[in-house]
Amino acid sequence: MPESYSIYCDESCHLENDGFNTMVLGAVWCRRDKVSEISNRLKEIRVKHGLSPYAELKWIKISPAKEQFYLDIIDYFFDDDHLHFRGIIIPDKSILRHEEFGQTHDEWYYKMFFDLLKVIIAPDSFYDIYLDYKDTWGSKRVKKLHEVLSNNNYDFSQEIIRSVKLVRSDQVQLIQLCDLLIGAICYKNRGLTYSKTKLAIIKRIQDRTGYTLEKTTLLRERKMNLLRWNGREL
Repeated sequence: MPESYSIYCDESCHLENDGFNTMVLGAVWCRRDKVSEISNRLKEIRVKHGLSPYAELKWIKISPAKEQFYLDIIDYFFDDDHLHFRGIIIPDKSILRHEEFGQTHDEWYYKMFFDLLKVIIAPDSFYDIYLDYKDTWGSKRVKKLHEVLSNNNYDFSQEIIRSVKLVRSDQVQLIQLCDLLIGAICYKNRGLTYSKTKLAIIKRIQDRTGYTLEKTTLLRERKMNLLRWNGREL
């Protein structure tokens, strides 16, 4: 029987004129039948640290008092063989030349999500994709992403990629986990150093992967798959 997977996507510093040059897109995925178990485990880690099981897991909320909590979350991600991550790093979106390629920033952003997801999807499995609800994603664009991903896999009846949906990140544990991972990668690639707690989390990811978080990994890397995007490839 083909496996069914759920993919949870998020992004950091994705707006064209937000004042931040580095942008990261990310996706956490696992077997669909493991989603509930993983979500419950993330809640248990919160309770262990005296937090509400529904406290939002978010990079911008990291504080020194919660350092061990976030380190435990990172360790759980690496210890659970069912969890996987893929990220795309855009080092400097301020130098993009959309006009030369006949596209808008929004259209380019859509292409980046396609590049993020196309490596994850295999034709012998089924997928449901969940995007963090932001005003960047409208219903038409979500429908178009579904169509393009499906066509790339010759899935014209949309049986492989069964759905692409918008969800609220504060209600979805695995999007929150994705937020934490892309936040760490973005922080590292921006060269920021002002938070010792965030640097400790980044170091834990580096120690667990052996990666700097600034370079492209092997395409077949399944746990922490990264692409440092080169605009000349578009």
